[in-house]
Amino acid sequence: MAKSFLLLLLKFLMILLAGVWVCVWVMKPTQIWTRKWKKAEDAARTTIFGSNGLDFVVYSFPIMVSVMIGFVYLHFKPKEQRGRSGRRSLISSLSNPIIVNSFVGVLSAMEVVVSFIFIVFLAWTFYIRVSNDYKKMLPARSLMKLNVWQYMTFRMATRCGLLAEACLALLLFPIMRGMTVFRLFGIQFEASVRYHIWLGTMMLSFATLHGAGTLFIWGIKNMLQDEMLQWQKTGRIYLAGEISLVVGLVIWITSLPQVRRKRFEIFYYTHHLYTIFIIFFLFHTGDRHFYMVLPAIFIFVIERLLRIIQSRPEMCILSARIFPLKAIEIILPKGPGLKYTPTSIIFINIPSISKLQWHSFSIASSSLVDDDTMSIIIKCDGSWTNSLYDIIQGMPVAGPNQRTQRCIPVSVEGPYGPASTEFLSKYDSLLLVAGGIGVTPFLSILQEISSAGRNSFPTKIQLIYIMKKSNSISILNSILPLITNKNTKGLNFKLKIYVTQETQSGATINELIREFSQVQTVNFETGQISYSPNGYGSSLSKAAIIGFTSLLFFVLLITFSHVFLPRPKKASSKEKNASSLVDLIVIFAFFLSIIISITVFSVLRLKNLRKWDPLMEFKHKGKEMQASSLKLNRNLDEHELHFGARPNFHDIFSKFPNETGGSYVGVLVCGPKKMKESVASICRLSSQGSISGAQTKKPYFNFHSLNFTL
Repeated sequence: MAKSFLLLLLKFLMILLAGVWVCVWVMKPTQIWTRKWKKAEDAARTTIFGSNGLDFVVYSFPIMVSVMIGFVYLHFKPKEQRGRSGRRSLISSLSNPIIVNSFVGVLSAMEVVVSFIFIVFLAWTFYIRVSNDYKKMLPARSLMKLNVWQYMTFRMATRCGLLAEACLALLLFPIMRGMTVFRLFGIQFEASVRYHIWLGTMMLSFATLHGAGTLFIWGIKNMLQDEMLQWQKTGRIYLAGEISLVVGLVIWITSLPQVRRKRFEIFYYTHHLYTIFIIFFLFHTGDRHFYMVLPAIFIFVIERLLRIIQSRPEMCILSARIFPLKAIEIILPKGPGLKYTPTSIIFINIPSISKLQWHSFSIASSSLVDDDTMSIIIKCDGSWTNSLYDIIQGMPVAGPNQRTQRCIPVSVEGPYGPASTEFLSKYDSLLLVAGGIGVTPFLSILQEISSAGRNSFPTKIQLIYIMKKSNSISILNSILPLITNKNTKGLNFKLKIYVTQETQSGATINELIREFSQVQTVNFETGQISYSPNGYGSSLSKAAIIGFTSLLFFVLLITFSHVFLPRPKKASSKEKNASSLVDLIVIFAFFLSIIISITVFSVLRLKNLRKWDPLMEFKHKGKEMQASSLKLNRNLDEHELHFGARPNFHDIFSKFPNETGGSYVGVLVCGPKKMKESVASICRLSSQGSISGAQTKKPYFNFHSLNFTL
């Protein structure tokens, strides 16, 4: 009872503070806020906190405290859902697709609603600002020596800069891999990346209009050369804004699909120019505007450094398995206390291939099944993955109790995934649709369900596995007990396999499993540098470090302001400090607080780092199965095998009630874009009650995409 009340209180505080932050953004353009805020700043100037302290507390602190409370909430929230509700909520309904388009992709009702609200907010901000400028037009334009249209063009360009600022305030939240809000709502990190792309495109569009409009007015007034190269002592620093805009455009251009997909390293390295972009943005806008976007930047830098610290200790690959379809499974050590949810991903770096490249992979094992190891399956079709394949394939194949003499060091970042398995347990049945290597995240789901049993997860599961060649069936090795209906604790599992590029006739699943079950296994020495990762850090530790760093930044900001900036004796006195000096104080306080906090965290983490025992024996669920042990199993006749055809999803969804059953079905998709859009279209029709052919009861299909495409 006490824990339920605590969770309710934390949720209320989190929503309240986030709402306060949103209200500040909505009210800031109005004249009411301007008048009240001017009085508050005048009063704060003569206090110990000063106007800088007031700006930070009002503009930045609410959302930062909300994030901290979110992490505390995650710590106390039950890790697993104890039972299935079998009922769809409003949020679940809003998460289903309503737009399926090859250009914009798959959009849910929730995404459309939130996007619409944000666009309305931008329109509101622009309208209020321009209206206020119009009311002040006569004295302002006479001072600037502009006619009516020149003045309004100049002011509209300026207000476009404020819209870019609003986009920047949210830009970094979607790419925080351990971000609270996305974990609370079960949103995959992979899905949130596209929100970052949308916001980045909007921000650079508004910033370009801002810069181009300003330069245009300067040009027609013959002020271009004088204004462009100025580094003003007070107010806006135009040169800093130009540098920030150019850097932002370079980042955006190298992020286009034509560059990102063909020259990923160019995209990756130029993205690190965000540091220059943010610093010159501060010099251009000034510290008071910077506090509006500070929360995302502050939390992002903390999280980025925590990720670097977490990934620093190297470990060694324990073993690897080579599949017939030119894919490999590598087994990595982990601490027994490291638990992660199905569909989680990790980023790995192998210095012997590239010291800078990090690649993301879905975890193919379950932490409920494997206490000391975790595995990932890699399809080798790129330069980095082919290099790893060549290294492992060149190793001698060892016996069951033998290891090679070579250690392959690897660094791991993560795992990242939903906060709990609630997104699975709320359904009474699951429909899993996988294309090729996209079956990997489903392996962890099926292992987790098989281990946890019927009390925590759906008992009715159907897997649609689409492969080009029949040798891809070897990837299903780790879930053979489910396929053969052995030790499944009452689960109703049905498998449908579609082999699209082969036209064999008469082959059975049993024959394919026997043919492709034998894979090469390579065991490695762990060396003396291998550590078992303990994860990204607990939710409480992340809340503590954000809170400590925020408080330290606040104290340093006030202290440096008192030391380096003369304080006005009267509330009405104007500050005469150089803008650059104030900005430098903010930067110095920011980095110093971050460095101190991260240093403390690093020391504490090193004390708790657990070294992997190279003599420890481990058992891997996906170990090689000998063909002689795979006897003919009649239960395999219950599953389907199709050659030379793609699945008819409309037919599959129509037959689902009779074959598997369930009124509330979670549909998880991982595979090619066209396949995902086809399944999303069917789910959209189901939410509208348009699926035909279901003679009994029409289930509600709730769509989830697990794809990760940069």
